Amino acid sequence: MTDQPILITGGAGYIGSHTVRHLVSSGRKIVVLDNLAYGHPDAIVDEGVEFVKGDVGDRELLRSLFDKYGFSAVVHFAAFAYVGESVTDPLKYYWNNTAEPIALLQVMQENGCKVFVFSSTCATYGTPERVPIDESNPQNPINPYGHSKLMVERILHDCDHAWGLRSACLRYFNASGCSADGKIGEDHNPETHLIPRVLMAITGEIETLEVYGTDYPTPDGTCIRDYIHVEDLAEAHGLALDHLLSGNASIRCNLGTGKGISVKEIIGAAEQVTGKKVPVIFGPRREGDPPELVADPSLALRTIGWSAKRRDVLEIVASAWAWMDGPNKGRFAS
Repeated sequence: MTDQPILITGGAGYIGSHTVRHLVSSGRKIVVLDNLAYGHPDAIVDEGVEFVKGDVGDRELLRSLFDKYGFSAVVHFAAFAYVGESVTDPLKYYWNNTAEPIALLQVMQENGCKVFVFSSTCATYGTPERVPIDESNPQNPINPYGHSKLMVERILHDCDHAWGLRSACLRYFNASGCSADGKIGEDHNPETHLIPRVLMAITGEIETLEVYGTDYPTPDGTCIRDYIHVEDLAEAHGLALDHLLSGNASIRCNLGTGKGISVKEIIGAAEQVTGKKVPVIFGPRREGDPPELVADPSLALRTIGWSAKRRDVLEIVASAWAWMDGPNKGRFAS
């Protein structure tokens, strides 16, 4: 293992902060760069983590950080991730998610840093041709968010060919759950993810949960998704980092459980975990929601030795509830 620090951009966000904890626990030296547009400084809970507030597109700041720390690798989380907003404000997404990372890559090239782990997404596939989704599915995004991520994947591919940048593009399915000790969790504003919204309906933070569509061609009529625990995602980033730092080639792989769970099943699990009823309104389908998105994660197992450990929906929901019902009541200090 190299003693050189790792730069984690967006490390104060949901998945980033869990990955920071995992990498620190494995002995890595970490520097977090986050502009706190959506991240939370309170999510950096491990001693010894250096935190820098700033933008990924700030070349002069990046140069000063590379001069000071001599990073061996970058793990890049910093991105906007609201699909609906990407449709109404595409330039915000193309600038933040695609243009600013180019500045980061330029500074990496200047400093001879050739390892990059990228937080990608299953949204790069758009509406899949087949389910479960493997990496041979065509990548045809249906929104600017997905396009902005796919563009970075292609930029990384070209940089690999041009100057030897080795990268891991990790295409997440539905990130979910919270840390096992309840210290950090999922705190978005606005919150759009299903599991926290189900729990917010239970706590009264929202009046009712709206379910979009009950007439899909699925066993119970509601959409099916692949919910992957955030701590499993963190472990995958650590393995991808080890893979690249050991001199192995670039990889592109899905991160999911391979198991689909419906909206109604999530609601039922929340009611079982909490012992409380979820107030629900069933409405019409929402445009752009495919009936089923489930990963084929077998390539990740073959390439980096990763598979999801936390596959039980009750375990995933229980970890989210422990955060939601814990001392912070599901919220970091503002």
